[in-house]
Amino acid sequence: MTKPDSDLLQGTLDLLILKTLALEPMHGYGVSLRIQQISKDVLKVPQGSLYPALYRLEQQALIAFEWGMSENGRKAKFYRLTKEGRKKLEIATQNWGRLSGAVTRILRTV
Repeated sequence: MTKPDSDLLQGTLDLLILKTLALEPMHGYGVSLRIQQISKDVLKVPQGSLYPALYRLEQQALIAFEWGMSENGRKAKFYRLTKEGRKKLEIATQNWGRLSGAVTRILRTV
């Protein structure tokens, strides 16, 4: 995927970030790498998309952060889901299932 902003549906990046952070707290670059890794290099989230999304999720109180040291010894924000973030993830996952199922049905019949 070369242009995540135009290729991902509105809210999809937020959902991917929330799901990634549900696995364990991590810094922004780690979130990006995990999404790329799990998607087998199909989804590549550039910093210009990732960090505004992290900020937006933080402002919505869906994630929080603590300062820590990254693997390379640099100070970094380590993000984690909040209680509200876990609730949002559950609802968004259900909504995504309905949406993707509907799109799949349309693509198979039209």
